[in-house]
Amino acid sequence: MNQIRYFLPFVKLGLSDVWRHKTRSFLTMLGMVFGVGSVIAMLAVGEGASQQAMESIKRLGSQNIMVMSVKPTSEEGGSTGAQRGSLAVYGLLYEDKDRIEETVPGVLLTVPARMTRRNARLGERQLEMRVVETEPDWFEVVQRPVLAGRVLGERDMQMRANVCVLTEHGVRRLLATEETIGQRIRIASGVFEVIGIVKNETGGTVRAPDSEADAYIPITTGTKLFGEANIRYSAGGMEGEKVELSQIIVKMRGTDAVEPGSKAIEAVLARFHKKKDFKIDVPLTLLREAERTKRTYNIVLGAIAGISLLVGGIGIMNIMLASVTERTKEIGIRRAIGARRSRIVVQFLINTCVLSIGGGLVGLLLGVSIPLLITAFTAMPTVVQPYSLALAFGISVGIGIVFGLYPALRAASLDPIEALRHE
Repeated sequence: MNQIRYFLPFVKLGLSDVWRHKTRSFLTMLGMVFGVGSVIAMLAVGEGASQQAMESIKRLGSQNIMVMSVKPTSEEGGSTGAQRGSLAVYGLLYEDKDRIEETVPGVLLTVPARMTRRNARLGERQLEMRVVETEPDWFEVVQRPVLAGRVLGERDMQMRANVCVLTEHGVRRLLATEETIGQRIRIASGVFEVIGIVKNETGGTVRAPDSEADAYIPITTGTKLFGEANIRYSAGGMEGEKVELSQIIVKMRGTDAVEPGSKAIEAVLARFHKKKDFKIDVPLTLLREAERTKRTYNIVLGAIAGISLLVGGIGIMNIMLASVTERTKEIGIRRAIGARRSRIVVQFLINTCVLSIGGGLVGLLLGVSIPLLITAFTAMPTVVQPYSLALAFGISVGIGIVFGLYPALRAASLDPIEALRHE
């Protein structure tokens, strides 16, 4: 209680001094306001982007290994079908799926998929879609929220049913205002009944299996209707490729088996593929890399935004030094009537703290508002972390005290007689 009584007059004096020089104080506080606001806003944007990327990776499954077919270059095995009239044969095989199941320890599920681009029609509307021929387990290893209807089932596989599950973007662009579940659409030469709608997932560099408009059909139906060769006609000739499987998703029994499993899968496939016509992505590894990148990104953003706080601190020091010069005679009078140096130091430090704390509080409001506005107008995800609020405000107060200490000590060190002579 005694300490509060001791500091209360200095606080009142500091507030009155700030109020007496409103314009100067406001301009001085702006440095801290923008410094704190930029620290919080930049960290919120970085956190939002990082969390979005990591959520995409997590939804691919931390126990999954993604094995994909890639077209080898001519240096890796001669012509691969780039010449007109030729048929490129490359990529993963059904035999590869069996080999992985039989030889790689810790495998829980293997889910094959073939992906081709085909035209879909409903009445007069047309849309090029990516057709994903797969098995029902696909929706277990790579989970997608079901927005309506259902996903593929074992009966659909056995019956080679002409059914499809669409992503939401495909539904909006092709079906528009039409009824969705139960609607029949034509995909290439087949007519399919829409049995479900799932949420899109765009994984960016993570190579998520969804594109903007996808249609999932049973792999048995795809083989029956489309065969295994994807022939593309062009002016003056024909180009084609035969890829048995575009992708195999391998689900391991636990995360500890993922990295050894990916190495084992690569060794098995390399033994039977003379050309490098496959690629392996491990979401768990990508997740760890994303977490490391996120930490580095936050440090860089914090350092850049911290420069604004440093500039704000320099502004406070400049103003306080000017205040010391203006109040030299007042300091001399106070020292002459018995004021101790410690009181002079406390007085100027409290003036500094009023500026830095006031600027910090306004900066907190600005820092929280900017991410909200960014999300509202751009739909970009932002996440304001509580630690960023405490960090930015704490640094602003700390910088205010550090940069206000020198003017306070300079004021306290003035000689009373020389100060009284100051005009």
